[in-house]
Amino acid sequence: MFWIIGLLLVVAVALVGLMLYRKNIHIWLIAYLRGLQNKPTVDGTKHVLFCFVDHFEPMWRTDDIDVERARVDRWCREYRQMAKQHRDSDGCMPKHTFFYPAEEYRDEHLQKLSALCAEGYGEIEVHLHHDNDTADNFCQTMKAFVETLHYHHGALPFCQQSQQIKYAFIHGNWALDNSRCDGQWCGLDNELKLLQQTGCYVDMTLPSAPSETQTKKINSIYYASSVTGRCKNHNDGTDVEVNVPATGDLMLIQGPLGFNWQMPGRKFIPNIENGDVRKSLPPLPSRVDLWVDAHIHVKGRPEWIFVKVHTHGTQEPDMDTLLGKARDDMHRYLEQTYNDGTNYQLHYVSAREMYNIAKAAEAGKQGNPHDYRDFLLAKPSFRQRSNQEGA
Repeated sequence: MFWIIGLLLVVAVALVGLMLYRKNIHIWLIAYLRGLQNKPTVDGTKHVLFCFVDHFEPMWRTDDIDVERARVDRWCREYRQMAKQHRDSDGCMPKHTFFYPAEEYRDEHLQKLSALCAEGYGEIEVHLHHDNDTADNFCQTMKAFVETLHYHHGALPFCQQSQQIKYAFIHGNWALDNSRCDGQWCGLDNELKLLQQTGCYVDMTLPSAPSETQTKKINSIYYASSVTGRCKNHNDGTDVEVNVPATGDLMLIQGPLGFNWQMPGRKFIPNIENGDVRKSLPPLPSRVDLWVDAHIHVKGRPEWIFVKVHTHGTQEPDMDTLLGKARDDMHRYLEQTYNDGTNYQLHYVSAREMYNIAKAAEAGKQGNPHDYRDFLLAKPSFRQRSNQEGA
């Protein structure tokens, strides 16, 4: 009885605090409270799958090509220096996934990133900012960009079964499936279906709190489907589940969403924990613990814990955090705390590998998720076409 009263008091304080400091918690608060009551128990070793996704935008707030080059060059230089010091239980280095904006394409930047990824430091996927778009324009844009990434940079896999180039997706400005109330930064109510038709295999946009684009479904891996005339169709969906056939238009893998009471300079105030990493939100051990504790998993496979965090990597104020000591310390903490070989095993994964492992779980696979990194979609070649081969 007393613990119930205590929990209600905590919730009340959190609610008041968040009403004062954050917006739109009404969208997801009930799902969060339900999640607290339904945390799974796991016997034996827990496998932590850690994926760092990046809204990687070299043109952020600049039209100076030299600034763009400096940003990309710094990433290629300093990420190598940091990441090569770390290994997971499989001997893999951290794998940064660069979600590159279609509207910002520059060949020279992708050449450098492809070379970095060819050395095992990460993979490249698709990001897009658009507004007032049409279905035809969207499909043409996606088709042209994924073909360029695949054929010119070797950066996306080709699926023999579907005869498509396949890609993971993050929506610019969080506005997936026209999810802003004002309709800005998208324009497509049927975007989930269009993504699926153009080869998208998973969306990794969420969480987006405190934005209004945040869904009521949180801390989940699920399928969503487009309904004609309705926007924000991913607001809810069907959980991906062991030995249950896939359903819907598109899989979504969400990152952690909850409350953080230990933010530097804001302790004892309920802050939103949404997996965003930057200078003002450093990846402290207390945050890493919250990410793991969110316990995102395929239903029926709770021993495989999916941790997806995000950043905007080319913004200068945050680069020291993302490429320097704070990032280095985060990986050391992961390797010391979640890789003891008995209670936990750590696996650094790309977005593609995380999807493959989710699909393996859905298919009933078990054991070490490392065995399923290439379960459905093979690793891209990252072979870059020479000038003699044409554009």
